[in-house]
Amino acid sequence: MVKRILQTPIMHRMVEHNGVVYLGGIVADDRSQSMGGQTAQICEKIDALLAEAGTDKTKLLTAMLYITDMSQKDAMNQAWTRWIEAGDLPTRATIGVADLGKDILIEIVVSAAV
Repeated sequence: MVKRILQTPIMHRMVEHNGVVYLGGIVADDRSQSMGGQTAQICEKIDALLAEAGTDKTKLLTAMLYITDMSQKDAMNQAWTRWIEAGDLPTRATIGVADLGKDILIEIVVSAAV
């Protein structure tokens, strides 16, 4: 069974299948923030979405972080590790991209066990 949660005009924000919830790309609402600030905002949004799906960040399986400036990776990592305990870190890839949209510095995609 596939459960689709929070439809947007172009996708569902989350899809659950076989005990795993997949979150579509999440970006910060306040795009005036730095890389660290945008990362922290996204992490808060992930917390809320995971709660809506009946899970939490301790059950993250994998994360893909798309960033527009690799020189800001340390600031992103600092916000990320403030948000999640070392023992709960998922697998992760950080991918440098040319453009994510106006003033978007980072977009995060995660999957978690339910």
